[in-house]
Amino acid sequence: MQGFRHRLIRDSLPMRNLIAQAAAAARTSSTVLIVGETGTGKELVAQAIHDNSVVAGGPFVAVNCAAIPEPLFESELFGHEKGAFTGAVNTKLGEFELASGGTLFLDEVGELPQIVQAKLLRVLQQREFKRVGGTRTLHANVRIIAATNRDLRTAFREDLYYRLNVIPIDVPSLRERSQDIPALAHHFLFIYGRQSTREIRGISNEGETALKIYSWPGNVRELQNIMERAVMMGSSSMLEPADFPVVIKSAALDFETGLAAAKRSLVERAFAAADGHIETASSLLKLNRNYVYSLLKELNLTHLRRRNGSIDGYAL
Repeated sequence: MQGFRHRLIRDSLPMRNLIAQAAAAARTSSTVLIVGETGTGKELVAQAIHDNSVVAGGPFVAVNCAAIPEPLFESELFGHEKGAFTGAVNTKLGEFELASGGTLFLDEVGELPQIVQAKLLRVLQQREFKRVGGTRTLHANVRIIAATNRDLRTAFREDLYYRLNVIPIDVPSLRERSQDIPALAHHFLFIYGRQSTREIRGISNEGETALKIYSWPGNVRELQNIMERAVMMGSSSMLEPADFPVVIKSAALDFETGLAAAKRSLVERAFAAADGHIETASSLLKLNRNYVYSLLKELNLTHLRRRNGSIDGYAL
């Protein structure tokens, strides 16, 4: 969307829709819940919303909730006072204070334990909190964006879920935006190509086809890792299917096998219905007759055509 600054590649319709939703969210101060599979780029979406919002001049503080040990959650988010517990030798500011005047991004928010869920709900409702071991009430001057790859309706208390899910944004998986795969692959090729000692001119057509066919369970993060490995470990100036992991090459081979089988089935059915006449079969297939000639040769099905000698110079 024009005027919306971001680092997202958006050739596909699902991504253009996502950018439109993010742009609309950036114009508000409401809480946003970003949902998507692991590796889809949820933090990039959150960063784009922050960068285009009224608090863009403030900090963007990202917290990975899955990486915080449960006993430390309250201290990490809300801070603690000196002497609040064993080892608390100094007062510590929590993430809510560090993000004051900006955006607090709670990644993998579904990992929050129940006790912290209750405290987060109070912050969302009252916009205030206390440090662990403290008595002074502090104001939460932050915009909250949360992200998860889980269904929070089954993992969270209902009141907190609705407080977080004010503006929901779904990030499509890479399978749903396969049109973006070539552009993403070339983006990572450019990044890692600058770090490589050999010249890399691009990705072959066969290489791009292999990347587009693969299902990408790890999404964009998996593509990034595979492109880094292909650039660093490849040997030619063009990346080929041989430079990618076996699962990608296997997916491409399976696709080619399935495509050939589908072609064979359609041609066989058309010639059976046409009683072997190539003109009629071509009409049924809605294909040029010369192309049907080449298909018969490619699929080793020349025996299907009724033998009347050569036609237009083609001896079949």
